[in-house]
Amino acid sequence: MAELIRRQGGVPFVAPSMRETPLSGEDGAWTFAERLFGGSFDMMILLTGVGTRLLAKKIAERHPPEAFPDVLRGMTVVARGPKPVAALREMQVPVTVTVPAPNTWRELLEAVAARPERRVALQEYGVSNVELIAGLTIQGREVTPVRIYGWDLPEDTAPLREAARRLAAGEFDVAFFTTSVQVVHLFRIAAEEGVESGVRDAFRRTIVASIGPTTSEMLDEYGIATDIAPSQPRMGFLVKETADRAVILKEKKQ
Repeated sequence: MAELIRRQGGVPFVAPSMRETPLSGEDGAWTFAERLFGGSFDMMILLTGVGTRLLAKKIAERHPPEAFPDVLRGMTVVARGPKPVAALREMQVPVTVTVPAPNTWRELLEAVAARPERRVALQEYGVSNVELIAGLTIQGREVTPVRIYGWDLPEDTAPLREAARRLAAGEFDVAFFTTSVQVVHLFRIAAEEGVESGVRDAFRRTIVASIGPTTSEMLDEYGIATDIAPSQPRMGFLVKETADRAVILKEKKQ
């Protein structure tokens, strides 16, 4: 992303804000596998490519590598966007339903609304999406969440701490957010650094650029308004469209 910003004439300050933390098999993958192979589910919803691959890898620790792809081929498989689709393609598993852009829980619910399946396994990541689970339940489905990995702060939090302090000091013109977890971790670090109020105040003058609806919703939960979201939820579109409108957006925030 730093190179994308440079191409638009910007000077990036990149602060890694999270790292994946795979969970052990005992935390759910192996128990889930027993139920999956026992025919307990009609539909499998896969939210991320990373989660799909990790789930396959974890199940393969106790079962033949082809066992997981084989059982998926006999089910309704729902993929939330291109990344889980790519992971499933690697396993030669056909996708029954592909959720259209911007690939949020709302599009997912719409995509499966007419489907008859009732017993649903949901591959989660990070924090559970309560809206998605509630929506599937309202549709009359029994949902079993399968959490494969979570998110934690990076091992080196120094860049993120510096970003929080500099943001509070008003040193940035634009703040890019590409996942909802970044928002949570920024405010966690800002609170630890004693600059949370300064960060909130800075966002009144700093352009807030969000990759898409899920991230914007998290910003809203923290009381931060999104100034711009791209026409397509991709980093290239995010940076280019923000650069194109930066002058106008900045004037509005003065």
